[in-house]
Amino acid sequence: MIKLGVNSVLFKRFSFREAAQIISRCGYDGVEISAIEGMCEHLAPTKYKTQKTELLSISQEYNLPFLSAEVASRDRERMLIAFEACRELSIPVANIGSGGKSGDEESFKEAMDIISVLASDAESFGVTLCVKAHVGAAVHNTETTLRMIREVNSKALGVDMDPSHIHRAGENPALELPNVIDYMKHIHIRDCLGAGPSPGEPPFQACGRGDIDLYGYCKAMVDAKYSGPVSLEIIGADQSLESGAVIAAESYGYINACLKRLGAR
Repeated sequence: MIKLGVNSVLFKRFSFREAAQIISRCGYDGVEISAIEGMCEHLAPTKYKTQKTELLSISQEYNLPFLSAEVASRDRERMLIAFEACRELSIPVANIGSGGKSGDEESFKEAMDIISVLASDAESFGVTLCVKAHVGAAVHNTETTLRMIREVNSKALGVDMDPSHIHRAGENPALELPNVIDYMKHIHIRDCLGAGPSPGEPPFQACGRGDIDLYGYCKAMVDAKYSGPVSLEIIGADQSLESGAVIAAESYGYINACLKRLGAR
């Protein structure tokens, strides 16, 4: 069964316990813990040894296994600690962006060199490194995603297929998913009102509120027999606990209904 989760960055103003309580009440199967430096460190890699007991206790208390961690860094020193934290907390996937600049060949090559090293490091810790196409980055659409896979060529590297970024790259996520399904290990999901470049204010990133054909995307996911995590990722202004809960609940209801109709839940 496809597991639905929420990136805890949606509740960045609050403790991980508060985030987990809301995420659990909304019906999700698991959680993506935010380890984003300067934004939300519910998991602070450099402090994970002191956090470990509490984080595992909260995960167990609210029946929310860790589906992934968003680290969003290319710094090797930080990533090595993050991979170690993931191993010790039984977090299977660490998510990052490629960095670099779209349309810049030198930038792309530099990004591939960094990702190649990080993928090798991830493998040594038994963790999957996932990279997603990101607006403005070296890897920003389906073509550059596939090029990354070819050039890095590591079994520890996976694709985090985020329909919001593919949509803002001018592509149809439902049509592009089959092209990368063999490499997909994680999905960040949200909606987007308009063509970007930003995904819009957080309430309009809630699944079902924007212009992305998320039902078609879910159908493509199910048709391709994807069975990895699907984590709601909402980025933007701080939300109150109530606003975050509304976004999480609305998105769960929409995606869960789509997957139920498709016989996947």
